[in-house]
Amino acid sequence: MKNVRRYLQKEVDNQAIPGAVLSISKKDRTLFREAFGYASYGPVKEKMTIQTRFDLASLTKVVVTLPLVLRLMDKQFLRLDTKISRFFPSFTEDKQLMTVEHLLTHTSGFQAHFPFYEGKAKTIIDEVGAMALVNPPGKRVIYSDLNFIILQQLVENVTKTDFVTFANEQLFRPLLMNQTSFNPTGGHFASTEWDSTTNRYLKGIVHDENARFFGGVSGHAGLFSTIEDLEKYASMVEGNGRVGKTSIISEKILKESKQCRTEGLNERRGLGWIMKDYGYASCGKDFTSFSYGHTGFTGTSMWFDPLDGLRVILLTNRVHFGRENQEIRRIRADLHDLIKTETIGM
Repeated sequence: MKNVRRYLQKEVDNQAIPGAVLSISKKDRTLFREAFGYASYGPVKEKMTIQTRFDLASLTKVVVTLPLVLRLMDKQFLRLDTKISRFFPSFTEDKQLMTVEHLLTHTSGFQAHFPFYEGKAKTIIDEVGAMALVNPPGKRVIYSDLNFIILQQLVENVTKTDFVTFANEQLFRPLLMNQTSFNPTGGHFASTEWDSTTNRYLKGIVHDENARFFGGVSGHAGLFSTIEDLEKYASMVEGNGRVGKTSIISEKILKESKQCRTEGLNERRGLGWIMKDYGYASCGKDFTSFSYGHTGFTGTSMWFDPLDGLRVILLTNRVHFGRENQEIRRIRADLHDLIKTETIGM
């Protein structure tokens, strides 16, 4: 893996990213796990370590919200065709046909973004329920945090349990993900962006403004974790939903989540997962069309190629240099292509 190591070190040295932690495995055998660069540049430089906790941003969607929804499907509390309006009567007429599948595949028709943090007049559900849709459900993929914000509310509505408690009981404790949480209280953190309201870099405080406005807990962002905890989660995903003798998600439903359900639309999406597309893909050009994964705005990503059992988890704090820093798009694609080449025959 010397070329992988050399590549990431060069990007850190050129300050394209402050630092990174990278994990590579093949057929659930760890080939590489290493930290590069800095968790923080200021006010004091802090080295990145394997134990550094990252703001996962939108990896929250697939690391906690997706598996909890799939688990509720396993227990037959929900189905893909369950109407959302059944749980949220305030949803207006244009949303009566909206289903769990529409939310999971980002085909609900909701707009891409809404700044809840700019106003306090309504509850989340009432605010979303009154929004006009961009298009009818099922007609187009529009990647929107709103879908997973609603899914968090749905999980709490169905279970009558707060999201954090349910996630701990059903997912993090069984997987021994002891460094994974919302609103973390301790550990070594990768700093994200400078916050002008507090005049400091965000460390252990969620970067996403909506998630921060919601108290640090949301279905779309807010989760913090380490590379080793994410490896545990990824092993469950690759292991047909099982960890040892413990079943987290049934093989049938987990397999469904990894299949493209939006063929013929403008983007390829599974349930929660991004499917490798035919244009630009953050997993590069050499991962196969069966590949699935997700990214996070702060600079995180997780990709699987089931054809050769390759798994790559990349954690960076690229927004530490400002959210305008877009070097991560190039780095992700180039790095995954390099890893694909380096792991041939392994």
